[in-house]
Amino acid sequence: MVIRPIRTSNDHDAALARIEALRDAQPGTPEHDEIEVLAVLVSGYEDTHWPIMPPDPVEAIKFHMDQSGFRRKELAAILGGASRAPEILNRRRPLTVEMIKAIHTAWAVPSESLLGVEERAA
Repeated sequence: MVIRPIRTSNDHDAALARIEALRDAQPGTPEHDEIEVLAVLVSGYEDTHWPIMPPDPVEAIKFHMDQSGFRRKELAAILGGASRAPEILNRRRPLTVEMIKAIHTAWAVPSESLLGVEERAA
């Protein structure tokens, strides 16, 4: 197979089918090299056409709290005041840079998750 850029959904489907056909290729073989090149092309196409947006910062905090068993009072301690946790979680107060740094440092929540994005894909 001649490897070429993935420009259309048909090209994408064909590349995925070829990867599937070569799935048993052994490392160090030309077939395995072909899989690696196709995987890079598929990834590039998918990143362009279906980007994964970072989570909403408040949702990222809520998710981390839920997964880690943290309560609002632990968040309030990080943010420096009992009223700040509900204000942030209820979206009445925006996160500041200092708050983002504090949450990131205390709970290791990725800063990218706490920064958010101004526009989200519809």
